Amino acid sequence: MKWLNTLLGDVLSAMGLDINSQLGGSVQFFIYDVIKITVLLCLLIFFISYIQSYFPPERSKKILGKFHGIKANILSALLGTVTPFCSCSSIPLFIGFTSAGLPLGVTFSFLISSPMVDLGSLVLLMSIFGVKIAI
Repeated sequence: MKWLNTLLGDVLSAMGLDINSQLGGSVQFFIYDVIKITVLLCLLIFFISYIQSYFPPERSKKILGKFHGIKANILSALLGTVTPFCSCSSIPLFIGFTSAGLPLGVTFSFLISSPMVDLGSLVLLMSIFGVKIAI
């Protein structure tokens, strides 16, 4: 999306704002990031909705319902770890899990692990501290 940053710089320069100054650079950065984050969130919401149409909460309940006790919590936490979702999408999934009748402990295991532990942070931890500490 460098083209957008360049386009915004040209537009702001045409409006008389010096983008090399601190104020102009800040305005350009702010507008660029707002547009970029909005586009990314819209795409994320679209893909989450698409995935949820194939994996309704009832299907997740069927998968997670086979396990009980600590095994269900571990599986739910692992499911939350491998999903590339932030808390923006974890909360609707959490609500779907609770509406599907999954136990509250299992849904909380998913909710806590999903935004906090993802594959990116796991790979980063493994590269810095090693596999044993990361796991």
